Amino acid sequence: MEYPILRKEILSESVKLMVLHAPHVVRNAKAGQFLIIRVNEHGERIPLTIADFDREEGTVTIIFQEVGASTLELGEKEVGDTLPTVMGPLGHPSEIDNYGTVVCVAGGVGVAPMFPITRALKEAGNRVITIMGARNKELLFWEERMREYSDEVIVCTDDGSYGRKALVTEPLKEILEGNAENIAKVWAIGPTIMMKFVSLTTEPFEVPTIVSLNTIMVDGTGMCGGCRVAMKGHQAKFACVDGPEFDGHIINWDKVMSRMTFYKKQEHEALVRHEEEHCRLDKQIAEMSV
Repeated sequence: MEYPILRKEILSESVKLMVLHAPHVVRNAKAGQFLIIRVNEHGERIPLTIADFDREEGTVTIIFQEVGASTLELGEKEVGDTLPTVMGPLGHPSEIDNYGTVVCVAGGVGVAPMFPITRALKEAGNRVITIMGARNKELLFWEERMREYSDEVIVCTDDGSYGRKALVTEPLKEILEGNAENIAKVWAIGPTIMMKFVSLTTEPFEVPTIVSLNTIMVDGTGMCGGCRVAMKGHQAKFACVDGPEFDGHIINWDKVMSRMTFYKKQEHEALVRHEEEHCRLDKQIAEMSV
């Protein structure tokens, strides 16, 4: 079975959106869950959190950043091309309820998986405060979609090119200092370092904080152990079957960040091979046109 790409959109220099036809996935998909895809039959298995879905159309939306050979190859796909593998939905969905007032903190590409959670929380009757962050204005996307399901939106950029010049933890701390007793829960999705410091920011206020981990993953069923997440007290969980959402206050963040560097050498080698193959093809095309 193949899964056609129905729509493709460039959100920023390295971030792309694709809408895939995968009716079996969206039949049971919920906010917070993820997919595993492959670009070709022999390709790496890439975990991507579901950014949106349409049950009537049978479509699922993925958003990804081109950072390695596999995501670069995925980004080269066009409308009409197909993917051999779209497996899911995987993982536990977000626990959605009417909590009261919640804060959703999204950094960078983390806006994509945060969107369905924000929508579900709002539809459940919550008052939703959203904090969005990126390095600069050009890397921000889906602000209007987040505003549609948020009662308040605070936008931060590292360089001050749009919104407030600040890290997302700054307005979060201000909100907690002024009204922590009324904040029922915080969700944080983004770079690992961001989720770590969001958790450190909320911990003194004892506000429950949920993070979504996009760890190294192979099979997505808990068999390989690649997505092992160390917890305080020497406990361990697996992101694919126990997550991807976890209590940010009990994660051993130093060990999580260390595990993410395990395959840096292999990732670099794969990227070099990808670039060499492109150079070879470009040379062949140039020679044929002479």
